[in-house]
Amino acid sequence: MRPDRAHIYAQAPLADVLGVLLRQFKRLLEARGVALSDAEVKQLAADMASRVSPGGRAAAVRAALNAIVAESLGVLASWNLTFAQSLSTEMAAMPGWETTAEFLALANEKANAELRIAAGATLAAALGDLRHADLLLALIAHDPDEVDAVVARRVLTLLSGVDADAPDWLEQVRAWLHS
Repeated sequence: MRPDRAHIYAQAPLADVLGVLLRQFKRLLEARGVALSDAEVKQLAADMASRVSPGGRAAAVRAALNAIVAESLGVLASWNLTFAQSLSTEMAAMPGWETTAEFLALANEKANAELRIAAGATLAAALGDLRHADLLLALIAHDPDEVDAVVARRVLTLLSGVDADAPDWLEQVRAWLHS
């Protein structure tokens, strides 16, 4: 039996989880002029998980992540979709494909945009930038047991101080964000 990835990400040390996300973004960050060594990734992830104000290249990482999120939101907008709408839109309902190859290319582009938005907004939030927190709430509301939603919830729980087991967690975090 394969392990449940969401459960693994829910139980693993947060620094390890954030390090995995940062490593997934290394190529995208490098393309925006932010090259991180493995040691820098590890330190940055540890700082985020312990709520230590990250130094070094954190501002550049944050700016690059926000650019990646904005670019990916633009991809979805080209189909007249918001992030929340995209999460709820089945591929068969997407316009612009006729052949199997076109369908697969479109599915890949949509999935990449959604993933980059979810993980990028989570990392930006962990770095103290909550401008895309509403996207994280939409992700969590859509499917709280999905891997990216589990990580986003962990980061928002850390930042907000809201009890992770509170039955009204989502409402409490919304209130915290808007206070």
